[in-house]
Amino acid sequence: MKTSDRISSAFAAGREASQPLVVPFITAGYPTITATVPIVTALAAAGSDMIEIGMPFSDPLADGPTIQHASEVALRNGMTVRKTLEAVREIRASGTDAALILMGYCNPVYAYGVDAFIKEATQVGVDGLIIADMPPDEAGEFLGSCRAVGLSLTFLVAPNAPDDRICKVDRASTHFSYCVSVTGVTGARSAIESRTVEFLQRMRKLSTKPFVVGFGIKKPEHVMTLGPHADGVVVGSAIIDAIESVGGAGAVVDDAVSAVSTLVAPLCVAARQLTMTAQRRKA
Repeated sequence: MKTSDRISSAFAAGREASQPLVVPFITAGYPTITATVPIVTALAAAGSDMIEIGMPFSDPLADGPTIQHASEVALRNGMTVRKTLEAVREIRASGTDAALILMGYCNPVYAYGVDAFIKEATQVGVDGLIIADMPPDEAGEFLGSCRAVGLSLTFLVAPNAPDDRICKVDRASTHFSYCVSVTGVTGARSAIESRTVEFLQRMRKLSTKPFVVGFGIKKPEHVMTLGPHADGVVVGSAIIDAIESVGGAGAVVDDAVSAVSTLVAPLCVAARQLTMTAQRRKA
């Protein structure tokens, strides 16, 4: 399938089924470099529609302590941008066809070389990018390079963003926007704030493209609460926590794979339950 077509197909299927996409996040190289491929393939097998793969960075401004820790471990393990791209190649070679999004920061990408990075990402089977510290106002050249090869680029939007900012992010993002459910850094939370739903309702009124919501989601109830208001739900810190619960950096690969599958599978079931609820309402 052509690069980024997987993203369009995933959102189209979700829209047809009245079902939010389940989008897990994993840091490449955590808990070990060799665990990255089996974890991602397991996430796809558990029912994930799209998977974010974080490129570890030493100063991840948007990430909370959990993902910062995962990045630190990955960097100590020797994970690099090049090795992350190689992992994506292996994931595609395994037969995994879920949409794959690389998430990271400007510094490592520019150090690697923007043109080389975009070219190689496309070649290995990456469908899209999220560069957390790149605002659309400063992304003109980068966005143009992505468009030239059919690579999707997604921008973040916070709940305190004014309407004109939401519209700008929606226009600039290739296929979808990424809604941050709280102001602050990433991290799993026990409850969803009511104002998050209000934010998503505002997004729905102003956006012309799909959007996903993340930063704090870890339970099926979160999917049930936010799923009807967004086109996808992202779960990240909770996945790192699940791996930590079976040994973290010292986890056996099979245990890490089992832990993430056990976490994500119920989230996918919750998304399907929303589909059934929507069908019953139509009936």
